Amino acid sequence: MEKVMMKLSGMTCPSCLSKIEKAVDNLDGTDQIKVLFNAGKLKFMLDPDKTKTIDVKTAIEKMGYEVQEIKEKELNQ
Repeated sequence: MEKVMMKLSGMTCPSCLSKIEKAVDNLDGTDQIKVLFNAGKLKFMLDPDKTKTIDVKTAIEKMGYEVQEIKEKELNQ
């Protein structure tokens, strides 16, 4: 599993938060999804064998939000 943090722009209201969380949750291999509205960040766990970070980025950008930065940290199990 990887811990991923994405810096987002374009979130204008709290309903954006739930839309992003739901879209990321619908992707296979994502877990512990948390959108930090005030910080403009998305944090989640990712199984890179099921879904790639670029797939999450694409899903978010299709909704009209911009991914400005991505940080990934591999977790040893």
